[in-house]
Amino acid sequence: MPRPAMRFSTQTLLLQLGVVLLVVLLSGAVHAWLVSGRIGNEAENQALTLARTVASNPGIRSAVEAISKEEGTPPAPVLDAGPVQAAAEAARLRTGAFFVAITDETGLRLAHPDPALLGEHVSTDPSVALAGQEETTRNTGTLGPSAGAKVPIYAPESSTTVVGIVSVGYSMESLGQSLARDIVPIFLTAGGALLTGVLASFLLRRRLQRLTVGLEPEEISTLVHDQVAVLQGVDDGVIGVSSDGRISVFNAAAQRLLEQPDLSGTPWADAPVPWQLKALTRPDAAEADAIALVAGGSVLVASARKALHRSEDLGWVVMLRDRTELQQLTRQLDAVGTMSTALRAQRHEFANQLHTIAGLMSIGQHQQVRDYLAGLVAKGPLKFPVDQAELLQDPYLQAFVGAKGVEADERGITLRIGPETLVRGQVTEPQDVTTVLGNLIDNAVNAAVAGSSPERWVELEVLDEPHDDGGTLHIVVADSGDGLAAGTDPEVVFAEGFTTAAGPVSVASAAAAAGTSSGQGLGLALARKLARRRGGDVRLLEPGTTGGPGAVFMASLPRTTAGTPSGTKDLAGEEDNDA
Repeated sequence: MPRPAMRFSTQTLLLQLGVVLLVVLLSGAVHAWLVSGRIGNEAENQALTLARTVASNPGIRSAVEAISKEEGTPPAPVLDAGPVQAAAEAARLRTGAFFVAITDETGLRLAHPDPALLGEHVSTDPSVALAGQEETTRNTGTLGPSAGAKVPIYAPESSTTVVGIVSVGYSMESLGQSLARDIVPIFLTAGGALLTGVLASFLLRRRLQRLTVGLEPEEISTLVHDQVAVLQGVDDGVIGVSSDGRISVFNAAAQRLLEQPDLSGTPWADAPVPWQLKALTRPDAAEADAIALVAGGSVLVASARKALHRSEDLGWVVMLRDRTELQQLTRQLDAVGTMSTALRAQRHEFANQLHTIAGLMSIGQHQQVRDYLAGLVAKGPLKFPVDQAELLQDPYLQAFVGAKGVEADERGITLRIGPETLVRGQVTEPQDVTTVLGNLIDNAVNAAVAGSSPERWVELEVLDEPHDDGGTLHIVVADSGDGLAAGTDPEVVFAEGFTTAAGPVSVASAAAAAGTSSGQGLGLALARKLARRRGGDVRLLEPGTTGGPGAVFMASLPRTTAGTPSGTKDLAGEEDNDA
């Protein structure tokens, strides 16, 4: 069975401990080497000073000169009892030196701590000092390793005649003992540094574990790749809010849906995003709640979830889903369903008309059949419950408004076309027109139903204004409702989630009605954003009065019509010809 791999944090801890230990050992060794060199240099300087002092003693200079003038060298007992040996030993004992040795001009010992070595040649080379030069040395002599100095002894009356040398040394063992005493603080300091490094390594390990949430580098790398792949590969907007209240993730879909640049690093409280999103991340917000809002001309469904990892709070994740196309498709399907219902009703009417024709023909009333058919041709084969529907020449508007007329008629509301209606072009943007016109009519119908006026009606006027880059469609909708509540800000009706359920209702109840069709009071807000995105607008013309007439809304939709229907031109031409 393979052994489990050591955790990265453990590897880091061991590596840090090894580095700290290596640094401490190297620092201690270098410090010890420097201290050793300093103590050795001090010993050499001290030996040189003592040697100079002994060499300059007049008595020693005279005694060494006298011995040098004699033939041969006195025997060891004579030298041991002589003044040179006595002076050298006195200096050694007084200063604690390892040895103080004096030789003649040939290098034979005249004074030495070991009397048995008197009269013998020194064990180290005395040539430099005998040549009149001072020197410091570190070598091993008859008494052992030492650090010392050699100084020439000059004749009493001369500064150039060398009659002997003074050699002073301090034992390396004593130097080692001195180093041992000095090295203790070094090791104490090194030990303290090592303990500090160990403690710092443990603290760093704990912080590393907190920062990485206990994940290994391989896991972090995998998470980063997965995060990039997921966040950039989905159509849903993702906003990550860290536990400290800053945006940590703001993917490309969120930037597109909210029409904002990358807001990563921005405080969530100051971010230029809809307030509804911030409300989702309040401490008292329920995670299951999802809201609908309008942003950037799109209907978005937003939800938020708390992010946790091993019971650690990582912040919030806000998800954004685009439901604009779904809302538009739903409205179109509603319109198709309404038209289907209307067509089923017309089918029954056709059947009754055919039965009437068949009955008249069966009894031979051919002239009445001709008159009946002429009447049908005059008023058209289909009759929507829309007053003055013939003012709408565009087939799309005819069908859509006719379907809305059927819906309004079922609720007891009369939908009529205003006398100023004139549409010469053909609708080229049916989706935007459906969204805006449908919202305004639906809201007006709801307002008329809830109004206190005995006459319940909705009036629609449509006018197109041709331009080279596409005509502008102007839509005015009025109703018989009770208008806006007194003191209501006209702009508040365009706020997301606005409802007038508690007060007078008119077209201003668009938000409430839109809550039924578009999701939680988004109708007028979405209609205005769509119009403004095209360069137009939706605005309130009249707030209305209690008892009617109600409020009046106007929408302008640039670049939604084009050209003049050929049938209209032909009809106009025929009328001119007939005239």
